Amino acid sequence: MAGSRGVRRRIRWALRHGIIRRVVGKRAQEGDLGARLMVDPDVLAEPFPHYDALRAQGRLVDSGIALASAHHDVATAVLRSQDFGVGMRMPENLAGVMGLAVKAGGRWTLGPVQPPSMLAVDPPDHTRYRKLVTRAFSARAVAALRTRTEEIATDLLDGMAAKPGDTADLIEDYASLLPATVIAEMLGAPVEMSRQFLEWGAGAALSLDAGLSYPDFKRSELDLEALNSWMLGHFETLRRNPGDNILSALVTAYDQGDRLTEDELISIAMLLLAAGFETTVNLIGSGAALLMEHPDQLAVLQAEPDRWGNAVEEMLRVESPVQRTGRIAHRDTEVCGIPVAAGTVVVLLIGGANRDPEVFTDPHRFDVTRAEAGENIAFSSGIHYCLGAALARMEGEVALRALFDRFPDLAPAGPAHRRPTRVLRGYEALPVTLTRASVPA
Repeated sequence: MAGSRGVRRRIRWALRHGIIRRVVGKRAQEGDLGARLMVDPDVLAEPFPHYDALRAQGRLVDSGIALASAHHDVATAVLRSQDFGVGMRMPENLAGVMGLAVKAGGRWTLGPVQPPSMLAVDPPDHTRYRKLVTRAFSARAVAALRTRTEEIATDLLDGMAAKPGDTADLIEDYASLLPATVIAEMLGAPVEMSRQFLEWGAGAALSLDAGLSYPDFKRSELDLEALNSWMLGHFETLRRNPGDNILSALVTAYDQGDRLTEDELISIAMLLLAAGFETTVNLIGSGAALLMEHPDQLAVLQAEPDRWGNAVEEMLRVESPVQRTGRIAHRDTEVCGIPVAAGTVVVLLIGGANRDPEVFTDPHRFDVTRAEAGENIAFSSGIHYCLGAALARMEGEVALRALFDRFPDLAPAGPAHRRPTRVLRGYEALPVTLTRASVPA
């Protein structure tokens, strides 16, 4: 039985990642910049010069696999266009030998890029799902969460200060736990499982990338399967003890039998949980690193704390937590005057668009006073604009302001380590020194 499961997983990997991995690897060896941005470790570590180079090649650059753009206006136009969508025509629609291979691969594990995830469906399904959950992330709901977020930040900072020695891992001890705790409380999930959710979330994050290695694909599937299984059990708990939270509301909608299928229920719940902290961890970690690298900008915020909101926008621009997204043309169309044929995949390099010199003066400079910082598209645009954008912004501002108020002399304590993901950019480890001048007696 275990052997057959392994064979089916290998088939799923080959269909979703293996073929892409081989094609992209060949294109990268030939020097294609779009392909190198997917697979070259050196390029991934510091992609911004390569975004500039790709932008110089044209507004929509054909890599032979997809069209790619690092232009702000092109990315915004595609994201807002009704001629494009996220529905990529999954392999289940293939015929012949490939269709048989898909069947042999067995059921796909539900995940963030697998329908019925909101990230992978277009209207009318996307509209229906979003209406079910949007109230939980409204401006009023986020504002009501601010005080609780400040309390969580204080508790976590107390824990960092109480640790033996003068060092901490800012990601493990703070940047990851704050948003994970907030979203767990929002969704009626047990807060004591926050670290487990983070571990499963790391596997879910891997699934966003195309062309995964088989070990990464296997890890991703196993983490998603574990999260799926836990969710099913948690739904039973909520049925016995419903609360005033969005997961209880979703379970009720499912039990009514006319609003959600089981797959839809699980998919929406898993996405809300994982997406509720994934990008915010990156925002807090990258924001802290930027302020440690630019003490002059921290000094501006310490002197003028009203600038914190704009500072978060600048952090989102300079180190976009999501570096890329994709769309497919559902009909023959054009983008900024450029013809695009139906069925064409367009890769939008958000991290490059947010440093487009046509929009952002001196785009590689980190400036917390930048007037146009809010023009960033870090949270996408159009109908798929990130549902949790306001929550992430609030958490980022609260977390970073509290961090540097408590530890104004925060400094690196060794080499930081980036996450291995391509779609998501952030740190998986960020050692810092809490100087004695910073730590309350």
